[in-house]
Amino acid sequence: MTSGASPLPDDRPGIVDRKAEHIRINLEEDVAAKGVTTGFERYRFVHRALPEIDLESVSLETSFLGRRLDAPLLFSCMTGGTARARQINRTLAAAAQRHRVAMGLGSCRVLLEHPEVLATFTVRDLCPDVPLLANLGAVQLNLGVGSAACRRIVDLLEADALVLHLNPLQEALQPEGNTRFAGLFGRIEALCASLEVPVIVKEVGWGIAPDVVAALFDAGVAAVDIAGAGGTSWSEVERHRIADPVRARVAAAFADWGLPTADAIRLAREAAPRGILIASGGIRGGVDVAMAIALGADLAGSAGSMLRAADQGDEALDAAVDEITDTLRIAMFCVGARDVGGLFRDARLVETRGGEVDPGTVLTGARWVHRTAPREVDVAGGAP
Repeated sequence: MTSGASPLPDDRPGIVDRKAEHIRINLEEDVAAKGVTTGFERYRFVHRALPEIDLESVSLETSFLGRRLDAPLLFSCMTGGTARARQINRTLAAAAQRHRVAMGLGSCRVLLEHPEVLATFTVRDLCPDVPLLANLGAVQLNLGVGSAACRRIVDLLEADALVLHLNPLQEALQPEGNTRFAGLFGRIEALCASLEVPVIVKEVGWGIAPDVVAALFDAGVAAVDIAGAGGTSWSEVERHRIADPVRARVAAAFADWGLPTADAIRLAREAAPRGILIASGGIRGGVDVAMAIALGADLAGSAGSMLRAADQGDEALDAAVDEITDTLRIAMFCVGARDVGGLFRDARLVETRGGEVDPGTVLTGARWVHRTAPREVDVAGGAP
């Protein structure tokens, strides 16, 4: 992949250097979580030998932020601020449009401090018809970033929503980290009431506990991305950046930190029966997407695997998306789910114990969450 001319000045700011380093580490180093898995391996779909549907009738379509999607898939918020990030974002955005899936941008804090990097984030021209998510570290709300700055980010990028990411562990390990998280919940609530577009809250790979999920929806958040453990570990990413061996060992101690993705989804759905949930954290293939939705998610987000494919170019990224969607469609066919909602309502799961199927646990997502009306899979924006 060629990056073209850099839109950045030669005296690149430290935050931009850090973003470039994050891309390199994610592409070149082993940054997977150690000692913790997504938890999907603890479940199996019950194969339906007579699905009573035709494969060609299976629909992956859904909607999000008022836009139709051809599959319940999100390119999770990843990067921005550097010439290489610009090319990655534009490759992802063009693919999002081709495949009609949602597109997330990396943290836009650098854009507030260095507006000259705007070109590394602007992709709306390439994905005019799909949901586009701007992104900001939630802790910035405690550091002087108010609703006007958030509105400016959304307007500059023509985004459909603003994602606030929660990353206390990463900030605690990062040499440049900001750890002023006290009182942050109230600021998130105030932003939800004042911003004209939906606010989404996500973790970065350690999961969001169910009580926090419920509180966020009560505060006015439009959707929550539980971003569980088992995929990329940002403590491992930061470990590769730390020169001090003691601090590096501190970072290594958190390689198995977090709530596994499967558990985070299931608990979040119990806590918020009608909330819009995005599942990310180690989502690598179509069966993972199917499992996430069967456990209670509305969309599945993928970052690491999409980043690596995008870095190789359009053909590799198209192949990665096709592989996920083809596998998802066949999985839905083989469990008798005609549509995405059917994965949650009708697909049956068995839980395993020590690698063996427990015949006493035949489950559906609907068994854990009792409700009489189907979920609304769209979200509206604006203050109430």
